[in-house]
Amino acid sequence: MTDVAPQLGAEYANFQFEVYGAGLEGRLPTLPMSAAGLQERARQALSEAAYGYVAGAAGSEQTLRANLQAFERWRIVPRMLRDVSARELGGSLLGTTLPAPLILAPIGVQSIIHPEAELASARAAAGLGLPFIHSTAASRSMEEVAEAMGDAARWYQLYWPQDRELAASFIARAQRAGYGALVVTLDTWLLGWRPRDLEHAYLPFLRGEGVANYFSDPVFRAALERPPEENLAAAVAHWASQFANPSVTWEDLPWLREQTTLPIVLKGILHADDARRAVAAGVDGLLVSNHGGRQVDGSIGALDALPAVREAVGPELPVLFDSGVRTGADVFKALALGADCACLGRPYAWGLAIDGQSGVQHVLRCLLAELDLTLALSGHQHVGEVDGAALIRQA
Repeated sequence: MTDVAPQLGAEYANFQFEVYGAGLEGRLPTLPMSAAGLQERARQALSEAAYGYVAGAAGSEQTLRANLQAFERWRIVPRMLRDVSARELGGSLLGTTLPAPLILAPIGVQSIIHPEAELASARAAAGLGLPFIHSTAASRSMEEVAEAMGDAARWYQLYWPQDRELAASFIARAQRAGYGALVVTLDTWLLGWRPRDLEHAYLPFLRGEGVANYFSDPVFRAALERPPEENLAAAVAHWASQFANPSVTWEDLPWLREQTTLPIVLKGILHADDARRAVAAGVDGLLVSNHGGRQVDGSIGALDALPAVREAVGPELPVLFDSGVRTGADVFKALALGADCACLGRPYAWGLAIDGQSGVQHVLRCLLAELDLTLALSGHQHVGEVDGAALIRQA
């Protein structure tokens, strides 16, 4: 892999001078610099079905739009005459060191985006020192991704299957492979109604894509009469019987706690009452998310839910955020409204589609540079200083 040394403080912002300096030599960027430009270039690179799978959302896609509109309602109020010559973006979260408050969100079935799939994304994250959350619904197994990342920080996202023995196996494998936290997705016990995918009759898992963690699992394989290599259809059918598990409730969390010593983060919390119940259940962190709008059409924008969740749990419990993050300014706003860290989703997928590992690194460096500049230009030295006073809500 090609390593990019982790950059701290003002060095993130210096990425723009690399670009300008190259321009003096007649070299223009080969990749788009904006979120919209990245998405358009990725649309051109991907098949219509694959692009629709990543870009699409539930129903009329109101929730996807609500996520973006929620960011637009908040405006940054810069403060002047403050020494921002040196900045610090780093910190730690649940025992994981962060060079910046950014983690790569779990995105499944990345093989439909690029042949190297999660390996390319994980290596890009590792090269910048950023944690990568590996999805249960991945095209490469958790062990392959761990090997590709070496000692770099990584977390594992669990889709809780029907079979508890299989769930326990996933969790044990992740712990053995050096994953530092368990992120349990709560909002996808069933797949949402996704018209773009339905119009293409396209669910990649049914074609054997995005099932590497299942097909490599000893418990999953033991349940098959023949291994997936010999009977793909039967293996896919067993996957379909395992993936959806709408019977899970709060009463099942103690069993989950018994399976691992890893920190447990609940992903998909949007209501303050659920946040308080999670605290009572003893979880280690929350991830405020509506799955990027992919599950419930007409849901609350995730950023709109963030302040109430933070208020419900108090200042100490780690709260992460995803859904709608497109820019460094978005990350800043999420921090100001109560998040300890933001998780980036679709934008890095567009980078992956365009140029593999290098494309993902480009997206991350652009976002980190903008975050660093936004921090400085708003009058802050450290991400920990950013709070609600930095924003004003538009009517």
